[in-house]
Amino acid sequence: MPGYLSLVLHAHLPFVRHPEQEKFLEETWLFEAITETYLPLLQIMEGWRRDRMATRLTLTLSPTLCAMLLDPLLQDRYDRHLHGLIELAEKEIHRTHWDRAYHELAWMYHHRFTTVRDAWHGYGRNLVAAFRKFQDLGQLEIITTAATHALLPLFASHPPTVRAQILTARDHYRSCFGCDPRGIWLPECAYFEGVEKYLQEANLRWFIMDTHGLLHAQPRPRYGVFAPVFTPNGIAAFGRDLESSRQVWSKHEGYPGDGRYRDFYRDIGFDLDFDYVKRHLPSPDHRGFTGLKYFRITGGATEKHPYHRATALQAAAEHAGHFLNARLAQFEKLGRILDRPPLVLSPYDAELFGHWWYEGPEFLDYFVRKAYFDQKSFTLITPEDYLRLQPTNQVVKPAASSWGEEGYYRVWLNEKNEWIYPHLQIAQERMTELARSFVNPPALVRRALKQAARELLLAQSSDWPFILRTGTSPDYARQRVKDHLLRFLTLYGQLKKKRVDEKWLREVEGRDNLFSNIEPRYWA
Repeated sequence: MPGYLSLVLHAHLPFVRHPEQEKFLEETWLFEAITETYLPLLQIMEGWRRDRMATRLTLTLSPTLCAMLLDPLLQDRYDRHLHGLIELAEKEIHRTHWDRAYHELAWMYHHRFTTVRDAWHGYGRNLVAAFRKFQDLGQLEIITTAATHALLPLFASHPPTVRAQILTARDHYRSCFGCDPRGIWLPECAYFEGVEKYLQEANLRWFIMDTHGLLHAQPRPRYGVFAPVFTPNGIAAFGRDLESSRQVWSKHEGYPGDGRYRDFYRDIGFDLDFDYVKRHLPSPDHRGFTGLKYFRITGGATEKHPYHRATALQAAAEHAGHFLNARLAQFEKLGRILDRPPLVLSPYDAELFGHWWYEGPEFLDYFVRKAYFDQKSFTLITPEDYLRLQPTNQVVKPAASSWGEEGYYRVWLNEKNEWIYPHLQIAQERMTELARSFVNPPALVRRALKQAARELLLAQSSDWPFILRTGTSPDYARQRVKDHLLRFLTLYGQLKKKRVDEKWLREVEGRDNLFSNIEPRYWA
């Protein structure tokens, strides 16, 4: 019996935009992802279209990511970032002239950055429109997530918050892609009983959850995670396949740890003379990543060997073949057990492919081509496609879960970040109070209400408690939560006193400028 495979890539970054400073460290999160993940993915799909491959891929584009990709200020700054990368690569070509291994790598980076620049301008600097083109052509299904990627179960006690996160995301998706989304990536795959009614209001038909959330459903799913289930109100839930996830994600078994691949952490921003790299660093006063990395994963910090591109691509091809053979064996086994075509759903963070795992886009390209041309045991489809093929599914009640540490919500609610939630609880209740108090407000008051909604959404992002837990940029995450809450409270005070400071409001609108058509009534 033939099977089906759904590859789902989740592309999300927190909203980081600082017009008040000429250069800001955390804005490079977006620039690195564009260079190493989003543009390479588009180039791969261009190749599939050129070769007339009827492939299907599912991609989340989060509302905050889309807002940044469409922002003229950040587009201009990415232009400057790309120019700096090409300039640095040219300097490295000259510096490494007598060192063949590194000289070849400098030329590799120069070619890659100029190719990326050509693609960036070829798409008119609008990657949202570029991805939309592939959806319109039928190669891609784009799904959404909560407006600012809030961990929805932690806000279940305040229904207007969950409703606003989902409906705002739905509205923003419409403005970007000209239609309504059919599926949603619940942030961090975090599910709680009752979220379905908010999805239903937004006309979302399916979502993705972690393995144990489905396996612990009541009653137990007859087909495990190899078929979707319906929740009691008819929303479909798809469970993550552990085996295919482990082969890519696992620290010990995953492909990205192979010693032939490029080392992520060893960068010339740390290795070369500070004055030489200073103007190319994300923050001019501190060492950091430039994007030029000359070493491969070969043991400890003092045992690195030069990166060899051809060898790394050979490893990617081998791993793509291994991944294909593993899927073929998996489908053969499932075909003997199940009485319906099995679905294997493999979800990953999109940024793994290219940013964290430099050869990840090539691995993806190799695998999809092998799956398309070299076998007939399974077909690449999207979850939506599978629901059309198999509209009858078991009805169950899934279990509360996430794909974070320990399978629950501990990453986002622990001793390092628990201080956030009492403040958010008060702000949420005040937002509902405001939404109910001003039914048909004048123009200035409505602007203030909309900005209050934006500030609250930004404070609710799951990225801030996650960063506080991991310790990667805790000062920045802490400051972001405080800034958004303070702006919200200022707006709340002005609205209650009916004295909105238009000049200050205009300044804040210019900084946190996402969701131009946000609807404060969602909180009522």
